[in-house]
Amino acid sequence: MELFDIPKHGESKLDTAVLVQINFSALGEQRDEHEFKELVRSAGATELAFLKSNRKSPDSRHFVGSGKAEEIQQLVKIHEPDVVIFDHDLSPAQERNLEKTLQCRVMDRTGLILDIFAQRARSHEGKLQVELAQLKHMSTRLIRGWTHLERQKGGIGMRGPGETQLETDRRLISIRIKQINKRLAKVNKQREQGRQSRKKAEIPTVSLVGYTNAGKSTLFNQLTTSEVYAADQLFATLDPTLRRIDLQNQQSIILADTVGFIRDLPHDLVAAFRATLQETTEADLILHVMDSHDEQREEFKSQVNDVIFSLGAEAIPQIEVMNKIDLLGQEPRVDEGHDGVPARVWLSAMSGEGSDLLLEVLSKVFGNQVFVGDLKLPASLARLRASLYKEDAVTNETTGDNGEYLLSVSITKRRLESLLRKEELSFEQIAVA
Repeated sequence: MELFDIPKHGESKLDTAVLVQINFSALGEQRDEHEFKELVRSAGATELAFLKSNRKSPDSRHFVGSGKAEEIQQLVKIHEPDVVIFDHDLSPAQERNLEKTLQCRVMDRTGLILDIFAQRARSHEGKLQVELAQLKHMSTRLIRGWTHLERQKGGIGMRGPGETQLETDRRLISIRIKQINKRLAKVNKQREQGRQSRKKAEIPTVSLVGYTNAGKSTLFNQLTTSEVYAADQLFATLDPTLRRIDLQNQQSIILADTVGFIRDLPHDLVAAFRATLQETTEADLILHVMDSHDEQREEFKSQVNDVIFSLGAEAIPQIEVMNKIDLLGQEPRVDEGHDGVPARVWLSAMSGEGSDLLLEVLSKVFGNQVFVGDLKLPASLARLRASLYKEDAVTNETTGDNGEYLLSVSITKRRLESLLRKEELSFEQIAVA
């Protein structure tokens, strides 16, 4: 049998592909053809043929039936693709049997998403996370990479060179996984220190989440005037990006752009990006970005909320952002919930229409966390006065009859409470009635 190499980290061998998608009635499945083709396109592969079929349940040996396997084999002979891609997770044995039958490299859905992630990761942390997921996925499929070597054990003490090589590879992969975990632990510690610093500064965090290609990064760029990479493809950006936004009433927030979600996201990737997604679990507010033009938006919304729930972030307040209204021909607007709190904002991240409404909503949400009023400080609290000026919280100052400082301030309640704790004061002691 021919040897089909597993691509190295960061390397893609997807050029031309035959695509296979099966709906299994016993599992109640209805696969999304458009999403599958978008994944393939995002990986940089060219579709040569697409085979879609229905079947009651997967075949344990070839995943598809023998007749369908022969049909795929004919497509491979006609088109001579670099790879046959299945929109399903295949077991190592199924993948191996299909490669033997088709005489062509076979890739499953998890392998495809890993390939995209390997191409997209830019930061040191992102590359480590992707490599870790790749190694875990690859470790169960090592036997495929050594089909040209002998595997017969023989008698006692008689090991074939193929088995020896496999054991060596497994040991090297195990060592590499330990090294990556150690490096990621260090990176996660640094990220946690950053989160603690933001907490000390009393700056609330708003996390952008959404199904991949909903327009999160485009909206992030619009709100922060940044230049985060954004494109019309799945998983355009992987690495989390944080920027500070100044709202009204001298209120500031940290906006975090996170990795997009997708149906059946590989478990190893969810685990690998858990530290990155912790920005969502630690957020004060979640902006759930959706493609308002997509007919499947409710299904995608459910998929994203399932991931949010799995992360333990279901209790965090959420506002829906209905993006791409320019494709619907709608005007920007804000929908309020039953409690009068903004529940949904309709906008276009591409044109910028409605982005001002979203900023107003954020100002309103965090506005009740800001104290705007007057304080009376005796001369003995000059240090607190200096701290308020350092926070850029003082909007006006006069002097009282007894030499006390009369300050008009605008500052977050949490930050003011923190400053008062340092001076062992209560708000009532300095507030002007």
